[in-house]
Amino acid sequence: MNLKTLIAAVLGLALLAAAPLLTSNSYYVHMIGTIMIYAILLYGLDIVVGYTGQVSLGHSGLFGVGSYTAGVLFLKLGAPLWLIIPSSIVVTAGFGALLALPALRVTGPYLAMVTLAFGTIIQILINEMTFLTEGPLGIKIPKPSIAGHKLSEHEFYWLTFALMVLSLVVVHRILKSQLGRAFEALRGSPVASDCMGVSVYRYKVYAFVISAGFAGLAGCLYAYSEQYISPNTYNFELTVLFLLAVIMGGRKTRSGALLGAAIIVILPKLLDDLEMFRVVASGLAVLMLIGAVIGIAKKMTTPKAMAIPVVGTIALAGFSYWLQSITDWRLSIFGLMILFVVYYLQDGIVGFARSLFARKTSADKRVASVSGKDAVMVAAHAGASETGTDLLVATGVLMQFGGLKAINQVDLRIKRGTIHGLIGPNGSGKSTMMNVLTGIYVPTAGSIDFAGRSVVGRTSSDIALSGIARTFQNVQLFGEMTALQNIQVGLHHTFASNFVDVSLHTPRFNCEELAATERGLGLLDFVGLGNLAYEEARNLPYGKQRLLEIARALALDPQLLLLDEPAAGLTAPDIKELVAIIRKIRDHGITLILIEHHMDVVMQLCDTVSVLDFGQKIAEGKPAEVQANEKVIEAYLGGTAA
Repeated sequence: MNLKTLIAAVLGLALLAAAPLLTSNSYYVHMIGTIMIYAILLYGLDIVVGYTGQVSLGHSGLFGVGSYTAGVLFLKLGAPLWLIIPSSIVVTAGFGALLALPALRVTGPYLAMVTLAFGTIIQILINEMTFLTEGPLGIKIPKPSIAGHKLSEHEFYWLTFALMVLSLVVVHRILKSQLGRAFEALRGSPVASDCMGVSVYRYKVYAFVISAGFAGLAGCLYAYSEQYISPNTYNFELTVLFLLAVIMGGRKTRSGALLGAAIIVILPKLLDDLEMFRVVASGLAVLMLIGAVIGIAKKMTTPKAMAIPVVGTIALAGFSYWLQSITDWRLSIFGLMILFVVYYLQDGIVGFARSLFARKTSADKRVASVSGKDAVMVAAHAGASETGTDLLVATGVLMQFGGLKAINQVDLRIKRGTIHGLIGPNGSGKSTMMNVLTGIYVPTAGSIDFAGRSVVGRTSSDIALSGIARTFQNVQLFGEMTALQNIQVGLHHTFASNFVDVSLHTPRFNCEELAATERGLGLLDFVGLGNLAYEEARNLPYGKQRLLEIARALALDPQLLLLDEPAAGLTAPDIKELVAIIRKIRDHGITLILIEHHMDVVMQLCDTVSVLDFGQKIAEGKPAEVQANEKVIEAYLGGTAA
């Protein structure tokens, strides 16, 4: 966060804290308090929706669990505030785990349906469990007391404000830590995350549990704010509003969550007052026009990109003055505004503003890094003295998909400290073999032992942490993350700090974060990307993306590195650079398996070459021997032996 952003945030929060002093109208104070309560929930929901990329329709149910935990504890036990708040968080987080454990076995629309069903079940249970929740009658709960003093409306507002700021700080720290990088990696590429040692399922559950905890806190404060809760409040409509708030405000931003909360609280009320609607619509049109002029003048955007947003807001302002009554048009206007934001501002309002006024991050942000040579893994040197011994032994590997044998009784013996080539025509089973070795596929039959331990049946993340790293035939980077953050995902295994360390920024977390930053920069230097550390991975040239993927794999401190067609699509200078880097990696004692169609690269680098054809190994030996093998020439090289 730069200084200007920090100052703006502090001033905004100060204004928010002073709101009760600026108005004598308790209705406005209550409305702003509700916005802050919703913002707390949206901070957590954004972890699930914005970072892990999951669609949850169950957060209104979790919100209800938090509210009713507070209500029941007060009604049945007369529990104090200091007990009710943590209880609401813990109980709701527990329900979040109950939802996540089965729900996250499915994806896409199935996940949305499961979470929707959960929210519906919670509402039914609240309604039917009259012995606990008072059923349809609801629960009355007065404003809380602290040390025997009952809080006034303004005092409760400031309590809510303090907890919102605390939630903002905790969420921001989580999302800027190794946990946040793991969550974001899940959205970018689940397969690559698993192969970086970040268990997709485990971290999706973590995200849901953390998100549920914030929903519980928000629900607890909502119960005290409204002083009455009933089952009808926590319905499907509320869930949809929460999702819209994240989308409209802008995912992956705390300011977006706060703005989204303000929209879903204020907009329905705004559409009840025609005069206020006219003022806001006109102001929005003016702001959009000014933003467009500035953006075009500074070449931050184009007239074409701004045409629809500007025309749309001007048309809305004109329409507001044409209307004589807003009652009949209220829902239509609300729906059109939502559609406009979702369709034309896919990164939300905050995301749109950022793209309009964003400045490129200077490479000067780099901190001092260690030498590229020193940054590469030290653990791998231990295996260098055992060069020539078996590191990986695969025997009789069979991978069958229905009646198709993608790999048919293949044996491989990979020696430590060597580069072992795996070649063959397209469809011969090379990438399938990579997927089997890294746990993406479980072989139908056969055995695979790595460093004396079987890898069959183990998860991809477990195999990665045991010392096998890989790149992919089609680059699998985390596109919205910077080059450095991609490397830091690979360094996830170096962190021992937990949720508490991250939230409090303990010395342990700070040391680990600094070490990961230095190590990441060193690895980027090693592959020649040091000056691109803060560039988003999706913006890098294709050849640089290939090198970044290799650097990320090296972050795992692997004993065995699997490179799946690393030279594919590269220019001749890029290939030359790649060959030099692969040799440097081998010189650091790391064993490599190289799949490659560029035969000149294979001949330059490989100590041993195995050839696959239709899933079977047809030849193996020194590169020159394989190149002269008649079966290989017929199957792969497309010529006759010299």
